[in-house]
Amino acid sequence: MKSSAERGRLAGLDGIRGLAALFVVLHHCRLMSFPGFPADTGPGWLSWLLYGHFAVVLFIVLSGFSLAVSPARSGWRLGGLRRFATRRAWRILPPYWGALAFSLVVAWTLVPQPGEGVPTIRSVVLYGLLLQDIAGSPSPNGAFWSIAVEAQLYLVFPVMVFVLRRAGAAVLLGVVTALVALVGLLAPAVPAVAMLIRLTPQFAVLFAIGIVAAVILALPERTSRSWPFAALAVLTAVPVVVLICVNGPAWTVAHFFWVDLAIGPAAGLALASVATGRPTSLVRLLDATPIRALGRISYSLYLTHAPIVVVLSTMVISPRVTPGIPAFLVTVAVAVPASLLVAWLFATVFEFPFLRHRSWAALRTAAKDRLSRRTCRPGGNAPGRARPPVSVQPPTGE
Repeated sequence: MKSSAERGRLAGLDGIRGLAALFVVLHHCRLMSFPGFPADTGPGWLSWLLYGHFAVVLFIVLSGFSLAVSPARSGWRLGGLRRFATRRAWRILPPYWGALAFSLVVAWTLVPQPGEGVPTIRSVVLYGLLLQDIAGSPSPNGAFWSIAVEAQLYLVFPVMVFVLRRAGAAVLLGVVTALVALVGLLAPAVPAVAMLIRLTPQFAVLFAIGIVAAVILALPERTSRSWPFAALAVLTAVPVVVLICVNGPAWTVAHFFWVDLAIGPAAGLALASVATGRPTSLVRLLDATPIRALGRISYSLYLTHAPIVVVLSTMVISPRVTPGIPAFLVTVAVAVPASLLVAWLFATVFEFPFLRHRSWAALRTAAKDRLSRRTCRPGGNAPGRARPPVSVQPPTGE
């Protein structure tokens, strides 16, 4: 029998998270092997790996969608601001702070991130408080920039849900898009507005697109399945992909603001399609056990992979392997499995316990229970004490 969590799970979403995180890892492997980004200094058949930024775009749309699943199924009620804020902090901060500590140790003792100096106390404070996109400092981890953006979007999520409930999805998306587009139009001429670009305001639109896409879950199943979301996703994505391919990575990076806005609808439509179970073959693939397992550690993989890729590439591979394609292939062969292993170990400590136990009290109780049960197992008693004549089952999740 499936648990309530399993019954409420939307097939395919974990797989999307996992593949997007893996794509970011491959993106960083390519950057370490072919310097000069955003210039394409590698072979053409690897050019697609220059666009790791769009995996983050997908993450942001998926984040808005995932957070909106529960409200969409309950009349767009959030269930309390305090509860929402507590659950979000409990979900993202323990793994993030653990990864921050890991990244700082690597940067201080082995090698800092490419193009960055050694992290300072200012880095510790800014990154610890998730303010890295507001003020600059040497980064301990090249993937951390988006976590600050994500946290800021959590602050406006309740407002977006309120607007959607009161005024509708079209008003929410129209207002957010208009405000963000105004920032983009004024930024070249108004220095004060240009400073807002540092906050990647286009991600607010992507986040809103994800929330609006979740409206599909509030519709009758027959209605939601009547829409050709997959075909619409392809139709909206093709012109943007063609534009990117024609202009190349340097132009794309320089125009991320507008390109992100253009690719957002395709991402939202694709998520709506997967949420309705179509295309069936794709959803089945995304929900396959290995890809689902990858999705379970996707957050940990995203948080921890950058220092690993940099250390292995800089200290192990570059001194021993011919630059270019050989270095890239070896980097992928070594850094990807290493990143996956570290991500799984990291998630076991910093992520999974916080998913199973939703408060410090529950976490402490579970830890004490696990410790007491282990001491009752054969070989786990203190010297000189008799083992209790009882059989104790392993704790849940072990």
